Formats: sequence, structure tokens, C-alpha cells
Amino acid sequence: MRSGRSNSMATFIVLLFGIALFYWGTDGFTAYTAESARVNRLIANRPTFPETTFEDSKGRSYSISEFEGKYVFMTFFYSTCATVCVQLERNMGLVYDAIPAGHRGREIEFLSVSFDPDRDDPARLEEYRTYFDSDGETWRMARVPDRNELDRLLDEFGVIVIPDESGGFAHNSAFYLVDPRGKLIDVMDYTRPEEAADKISRILVQEKAGRGSG
Repeated sequence: MRSGRSNSMATFIVLLFGIALFYWGTDGFTAYTAESARVNRLIANRPTFPETTFEDSKGRSYSISEFEGKYVFMTFFYSTCATVCVQLERNMGLVYDAIPAGHRGREIEFLSVSFDPDRDDPARLEEYRTYFDSDGETWRMARVPDRNELDRLLDEFGVIVIPDESGGFAHNSAFYLVDPRGKLIDVMDYTRPEEAADKISRILVQEKAGRGSG
């Protein structure tokens, strides 16, 4: 009888430990994959945009302060990617088109950042942006020439980039939203551009209403 109770207690402890381990590994049952757990941590931590110097398709150089006081909607890509990056930037374009023109360039900027600065020079970025009807102003395509700055930015925003044997990269993809104070406040599913556009539109309307009441 005592042995049966001991076995039951041992089973209960193992089960409890398993639940606790699962809770910890899934960020409190809210994430069931490593990627979703990563996104949840990013949104919870809200990292600040690190000091970064961009060079865009027009050959202009500037820091993130170029966009101070505005939201920045971002993607990370490389132009020789023939798969996910194409869909990523197409969907970026869908979000861009869904945001009223009066907001673009005033309350929000769109920024696509290459993590392949050696090949994605300004000339290449200037060519690439035309594939997606980026205007190069309210939707800019840029690179980060300084490798240390690029690595820091990718690390802060949880962007995983792994070179492959063919000269390309294995990488994760998402939409990133930075607030006017330079903090990452949301990471969105790039395969759902309509949801991203709706969320951004609501944020911009609320922000404008808040400024008006202030």
C-alpha cells in the first residue's frame, strides 16, 4: 500500500516537473515553437534601436534619428534571395498601399534593411526597390555597411541569419514595428499583411487622437 502511494507521488512529481518545464519552455504556455517564443520575448522586452548608420538606395547615409518622432515599419532581406524575401517585400508593399498616403512619411516610414551589405550596394538596392514600387523616400531600402553595427541590430531584433553553402542565407522573416521613441513594439506575421495594415492603422489613429487631446 505504501509502495503504491510512493509510486503515485513519484509519478505526480514527474508530471509536475514536466508541466513546469513545458511552461518555462513555452513562455507560460503562450508559445509552442522557438520562433513564437522569440517573438514573445522581443515584444515583452521592447529593445531600443541600437546606434546604426544606414546607406540607402540613393547613396545617402544617416542614423536611426532620421526617423525620430515617427513609427518605422521594417523588414530584413537580401536581394539575391529568390524565395521568402520576394514574398516578404511584396507583402510589405501591400501594407504600404493599405496605409493612407497622408500618414506615410509623416507618422510612419517604411524601411527594408539588407543583411547582405557586400552585394546589396546602393546601385543594387536602387534596382531592387523598383521591383516592388518602393519610392525610395517613404519606403526606403538600405544596407548597414558596418558589420558590427549590422550584427548588433540583427541580434537586438532577434533576426537569425545563417550563411549557406551556395552564397545565400537561411533566415527568419517578419514585420517589425518601431515606435517614435526608437523601441521595438511589435513583431508581426509577414504572411498576413492585411492584419498588419489594420493594426498599424489603428495605432496611427490612436496616436493622432492622443496628440490632438494633448
